Amino acid sequence: MSRKAKMNELRFYRLKAKKKMNSPNPEVRIRYKLEKEACLIEKLRKYEVPKAPAEAYDPEILTEEEIHYLKRTGEKKKNYVQVGRRGVFGGFVLNMHLHWKKHETVKVICKPCKPGKVYEHADELGRLSKGIVIDIKPNNTIIFYRGKNYVQPNIMSPADTLSKNKAMEKYKYEQSLDHTSGFIEKLEKELEEYLEHKAWYHKAKESEPQDFADDNGCISTLS
Repeated sequence: MSRKAKMNELRFYRLKAKKKMNSPNPEVRIRYKLEKEACLIEKLRKYEVPKAPAEAYDPEILTEEEIHYLKRTGEKKKNYVQVGRRGVFGGFVLNMHLHWKKHETVKVICKPCKPGKVYEHADELGRLSKGIVIDIKPNNTIIFYRGKNYVQPNIMSPADTLSKNKAMEKYKYEQSLDHTSGFIEKLEKELEEYLEHKAWYHKAKESEPQDFADDNGCISTLS
């Protein structure tokens, strides 16, 4: 699709969404908000990258003295990379390899970071970079060691990662989904109450006395 066609399609969907948001019917407005979550989940699936098959490699065994030395070295050195809003993407792993050209260790600072997310980042970066996790600090800092037999790969950005722009787009959708999911329970309750009120209103309307005219034109009420 050309840029103009994409902009026209985007404008069409925005107008369609605006009509639903401003609809006088409460059911239409509530259902639109509920459908938004499903739409965001569907969009996020496009950013799922299939993981490459794990390569067979000989894991290095480090002694306690070596681990202690690497911890101290990693803490003292100032070289670091930061996991930001985009999370882990191809360019981030490339930066780790660039640091490993001159340093044995590199600090990975996870900021901002949700509780427990630092361990997910440690596992993912260990898989992508083939580095060794030496320590995970309480301030969400991970110290990675490149390994004794480290050889810089020809392609430093793994194929099974997102680009910088795609990672940013994914982050925006995730933020929108988190915001929307917080109101789902409330919206479902509102929709249930509205449908109950609608059913009660129709039932009350059907049970109201009906007026009809006889042959002489007199209006009578049938209860």
